[in-house]
Amino acid sequence: MPEALTLERMRADVARMLREDPADIGLDDNLMDWGLDSMRLLNLVLAWNEAGLQLDLSEIGAETSLSGWWKLVQQRQA
Repeated sequence: MPEALTLERMRADVARMLREDPADIGLDDNLMDWGLDSMRLLNLVLAWNEAGLQLDLSEIGAETSLSGWWKLVQQRQA
């Protein structure tokens, strides 16, 4: 069974992609304002899908915050 994705891991993955400190990125921050572009988003979704999550890029792309993404992840992991 794949390891469950945690909110902390999502924040850490995003922060690493953006070369920022995870603690600086708020759960409701607009990640596009942080510089997250479509290619970086695609790489994140691919990594999370490899971990067994099966997220849809268009679904994730419709949200712009970690809290929005986390709601989608929780639905998938339920």
